[in-house]
Amino acid sequence: MKLNTLIKKITLTAAASTLLLTSSAMALDDKIAFVNVQEAINQIPQSATLMQTLEAEFKDEKTLISQLEKDLTFEDENLKRNGSLMADKEKQELQAKMAKLYQEYQIKIKEFKQKVTQRKNTETNKLFALVAQAVDNIAAKEGYDLVLSKQAVMFAKPEYNITSEVVKQVSKLK
Repeated sequence: MKLNTLIKKITLTAAASTLLLTSSAMALDDKIAFVNVQEAINQIPQSATLMQTLEAEFKDEKTLISQLEKDLTFEDENLKRNGSLMADKEKQELQAKMAKLYQEYQIKIKEFKQKVTQRKNTETNKLFALVAQAVDNIAAKEGYDLVLSKQAVMFAKPEYNITSEVVKQVSKLK
């Protein structure tokens, strides 16, 4: 019984919310637009600059990880090629060396991914702020009452899309 009552309340709440949104939208004679934020961020030149900066910043760590991969591959091939000819002690030493290399490799990969993700998120947030500022400027200049994110819009006519204007404005910034 309680579950049915809860479901009925949720259904009524959802229906009431939909009616409110529908009536609000119909009552609006406001100027509305939408922007695809992700597309804007991908298209602005600052995004390409960001990727180049991150690539340069993490170049040394990438090289170190690549070298660890090569070392592991070399030692693995050495073990496969010469393992049957090696003394047990020599084979165990090589396996221990490989285990240590693999552990170091795993640690470096994990640290690298965390650093890259953290830096990328920080810089992407800066780009998002530039896009948001451009949206605010365009909305004020063009007299938009409401600017929605494309992700929140199921359908809109293409003429309501201000993404290209946002890209132009952010592209002018240094």
